[in-house]
Amino acid sequence: MAEFVEIERRDAVAVVHLRRPPLNVLCRAMVVELAATAAALARDGEVRAVVLWGGRHFSAGADVEEFAAMTVAEVHAYGTDLDAAFRGLAGLPQVTIAAVNGYALGGGCELALTADLRLAGDRATFGLPEIQLGLIPGAGGTQRLPGLVGAGRAKELIFTGRHVKADEALAIGLANAVFPAGELLDQALGAATRYADGPTIALRAAKQAIDAATGATTAGLDLERSLFSMLFGTEDWHRGATSFTQQGPGKATFVGR
Repeated sequence: MAEFVEIERRDAVAVVHLRRPPLNVLCRAMVVELAATAAALARDGEVRAVVLWGGRHFSAGADVEEFAAMTVAEVHAYGTDLDAAFRGLAGLPQVTIAAVNGYALGGGCELALTADLRLAGDRATFGLPEIQLGLIPGAGGTQRLPGLVGAGRAKELIFTGRHVKADEALAIGLANAVFPAGELLDQALGAATRYADGPTIALRAAKQAIDAATGATTAGLDLERSLFSMLFGTEDWHRGATSFTQQGPGKATFVGR
């Protein structure tokens, strides 16, 4: 039985609940469960739409302390798990909706990017702050974000690591719609039900065609994963991780090596 990820069936809609409160920080065990969840949903012909849901917070990203204890080789192996989970979710044949309340940062933002649509609560905060740790996004962020917001905007968000509130996310195309936080899950379920009741084969074909034109490529995802793993051998990463755990985010002093 999964510890951190639960699938709830609501007729033809599957709700994927992230269950690692309070912030749904992504540990390796949770990532492995997400990979298994993606594989199970891909095989389930009765599920016609999927909602990703974290509750009060979608996910505040990766477990930095867990990463800090890993060697470069261990991070590379972990990257395989991340790839299986996030590429698996992005490749689901069903229409997928990320219902984002609270934080969707780092790996949490990348998880939201795997969905076809992102519905945000009015207090949602998106961001890819890996640069503040001396890293880059490693689960598809560099590949999927440009398709939504354009290369220039994606570079600015990734280069600075700044947070994006719900209203800006809507304005730049990172979110498809914004709702009051208390209404978000109902809105996401309503949208998912409409897709589940629609022409599933045509929706699947449309998703496949659009993803072929605008989605992340295998080569791009592989390059991102390789660069992400390599950065764990740098002094900047060790400075960033130490600063993060001792002082919080955004306070590291980097030396460029």
